[in-house]
Amino acid sequence: MSRFQLLNDDQWNLISGSLPGPTGRQGRPYADARTMVEGIIYRYRCGIAWRDLPAAFGPWQTVWRWHRRMAADGTWDALLGQLMAEADAAGMVDWSISVDSTIARAHQHATNVTRLKKGTSNYKNLLTEPLDHAVGRSRGGLSTKIHQLVDGNGLPLVTVCTAGQDGDSPMLLPLLEILRVERTGPGRPRTRPDAVRGDKAYSSRAIRAHLRERSIEAVIPEPRDQIGHRKRRGSQGGRPPKLDAENYRGRNVIERRFCHVKQWRGIATRYDKLSLTYRAAVLLHAVIAWTQHLRDMP
Repeated sequence: MSRFQLLNDDQWNLISGSLPGPTGRQGRPYADARTMVEGIIYRYRCGIAWRDLPAAFGPWQTVWRWHRRMAADGTWDALLGQLMAEADAAGMVDWSISVDSTIARAHQHATNVTRLKKGTSNYKNLLTEPLDHAVGRSRGGLSTKIHQLVDGNGLPLVTVCTAGQDGDSPMLLPLLEILRVERTGPGRPRTRPDAVRGDKAYSSRAIRAHLRERSIEAVIPEPRDQIGHRKRRGSQGGRPPKLDAENYRGRNVIERRFCHVKQWRGIATRYDKLSLTYRAAVLLHAVIAWTQHLRDMP
């Protein structure tokens, strides 16, 4: 396989039908979709500037335009949803999901845009650019936070990008609201996991009450301050929340997923000015992970 090619033929066949293609109209020859996708992957794997793309991928402007358009029209979201539906139909989705976030430092090239004002994304429409471009100032400086839900195998189900200073706990309910895996046959999409694994940052009354109402097992340890507060209240503090320690061990799959994601230097450090294009790169990485999983399907 060429050093400029990451996807093998089996993986490409899984996604090629959902990508743009020639329309039959006259005009300039249509760019080869596989070359464009490989060019996008190469750019984020290496963390180079778009202008430095090797000539093997054609004009860098064309590759950039493909990525920008597919990020804005939801192509990667739709393709990821299609792969998840196929995997779920084959029984390959483990519905004991894990939640966490990771920080990516924003390069100066990603921060030289005018941030209109502080604001968060409209999580019901992730194809709109947030007012703050998902860039905020945390302890490490200007940064972006990637929040994900992954299944029990560590494969991404939901991806959201926010400013670096945003907390983890407030994002769990929006992530669960976005979670939606379509059926390949008749039936409503699945939106309710069997269990949610999270670290102590996700321990709150609101989260536990929400999971309880939906009959979702909360595999979330109680932090020390909450334990002390509950004990000081005596009998009014209630019973300690149940924790399946054996199940909680499976939470490490999301840590391993972030290790894989940050192998792409263009994701480990954010160079993109727009949150839309940066999130699309994370989605593309998720698409590749699902194609590898489906390729290994017996």
